[in-house]
Amino acid sequence: MKKSSLLTLTVMILCISLSITGSGQGNQKIRSFSKAKKFLHNVIFKSPEMRTFYCGCIYDSKLNIDHGSCGYIPGKEKKRAGRVEWEHIVPASALGGNSKEWQNGSPDCVDRLGRHFKGRKCASKMNSDFQLMQADMYNLVPSVGEINAVRSDLSFGEIPGEKREFGMCDFEVDGKVAEPADRVKGDIARIYQYMDQAYPGYGIISEKNRLMFEKWAALDPADEKECQRGLEIEKIQGNGNPVLKKACAQLVP
Repeated sequence: MKKSSLLTLTVMILCISLSITGSGQGNQKIRSFSKAKKFLHNVIFKSPEMRTFYCGCIYDSKLNIDHGSCGYIPGKEKKRAGRVEWEHIVPASALGGNSKEWQNGSPDCVDRLGRHFKGRKCASKMNSDFQLMQADMYNLVPSVGEINAVRSDLSFGEIPGEKREFGMCDFEVDGKVAEPADRVKGDIARIYQYMDQAYPGYGIISEKNRLMFEKWAALDPADEKECQRGLEIEKIQGNGNPVLKKACAQLVP
C-alpha cells in the first residue's frame, strides 16, 4: 500500500473511532503507571529505531541511550542521562498535587516500618482519579532521564536565545520555564489540550499558556507518526483523543 493511501486509511479510522468513542473522556481502563510504561515500550514505541522525544536520541530495547546518535552531552545527572524514562508532559504534580493524599497522606499510606508517607506515592496508592490520570498514555513520552530530571514539573514556555546545556539537544531551561524544540511543540500543545479536556476541573492549561499552546499546535501540525501513536494508544487504553483526531483529519490529501 502506498504511503499516501495508508495515511488516508489511518485518518479515516481515526474519524470513525471518534464517532464511536464520543467526547474527550480520559483514561478509564489503566490504573497502573508501571503497566502503562510497559505498553508504551513494548507495543506503541516499538520500532527498529526508537528515539527519545525531546532530543531524538536512539535507544535500545533495554532503554539504554546512544548519545552519539543525537549529539547529547550528559550534564550532572550522568547515570540518568544514559537511560530512558517515561515523562509526563503534564506533570504528575499538576494532576494530583492538590489531592488530600498528596498533601496530607492517608491512614493507609504506611510503609513496612510503620512510617506514614504522603505525596505522589500516597496519591498513587489511594486516589483512584490520580491513578487513571497518571497512567494516561497520551500524556507519556520517552525522555532522556536527565532531561526528565531537569524539566521536573516546570511549565513550558519560550526562552530568548538558544543556550544548549546538553550538546546538540534543543532543550533549554531558564528559571521556572522549559522550552523544547520547535519540532515537538505541537505534540506538547495537543497533549496539554487533550488532558485539559479529558480531566476538567484541574486547571491543566492556564489562561497564560492557552494562546501559546494554540500557536504551538499551528507551528507544528500533527504528522503521520503522531497520528499512528494515537491509534495504538486508543486500541489499548480504550478512550479516543478528540484533539488529536481533529488535528489528524487535516492530513487527508
